Amino acid sequence: MSDFEGLTALVTGGASGIGRAAADLLAERGARVAVLDLDPSSVGAPLTGYRADVTDDTSVRAAVAAAVDGLGGHGVLDVLVNNAGIGAQGTVEANSDDEWHRVFDVNVLGMVRTARACLPHLRASAHAAIVNTCSVAATAGLPQRALYSATKGAVYSLTLAMAADHVHEGIRVNCVNPGTVDTPWVGRLLDAADDPAAERAALEARQPTGRLVSAAEVAGAIAYLASPLSGATTGTALAVDGGMQGLRPRPADR
Repeated sequence: MSDFEGLTALVTGGASGIGRAAADLLAERGARVAVLDLDPSSVGAPLTGYRADVTDDTSVRAAVAAAVDGLGGHGVLDVLVNNAGIGAQGTVEANSDDEWHRVFDVNVLGMVRTARACLPHLRASAHAAIVNTCSVAATAGLPQRALYSATKGAVYSLTLAMAADHVHEGIRVNCVNPGTVDTPWVGRLLDAADDPAAERAALEARQPTGRLVSAAEVAGAIAYLASPLSGATTGTALAVDGGMQGLRPRPADR
């Protein structure tokens, strides 16, 4: 497919995991893609990497300006993939105030800062789209994920509000809601578990497909929402969760 031919895209948290898969796919489909990340050293052609800390407004604005200039779109940006984020574990009692502030600062305010810096460039596009990486944690109660779920619930509501605010400017805003994705971050969580094999099996079992979601599958959903071919789609949350949110299958042996 070449539906992104001639378009420019910026992906935050794009050096690894879902962000990298999305950046690679957009480039394969014709886009010129810039990646913003705390450590963009692993990013190479055809992608262009820029260092940015989404908790720092000055850092974000400088990186966005450099990226848009480097993409050669004459100040125009067509696609923003707001993907940078961090995880957290525990019940509502488990994390300190500082940790709550830190995770919200990255997962929610990081998207706010990036969108704020990109909007003037998106307004100049005839195919403007923002895709926020949300989570099934925004719509399903998951154990030991109170803080993380709260941030993703905020991302879901933010997506809807942004879609309403910018629809008349021709800017579409949607989000993807992945289930548990087989990324380096999840790998680190599994490695830290008392029984990594049992923990992986439990994560796989709670998704009706019986396996973790791949980063490439989430990237495919991001590309769908960002594509000019989806011009009538805005204010939508697209689940990529192996059926975790909507399905209630009976056990196979019943």
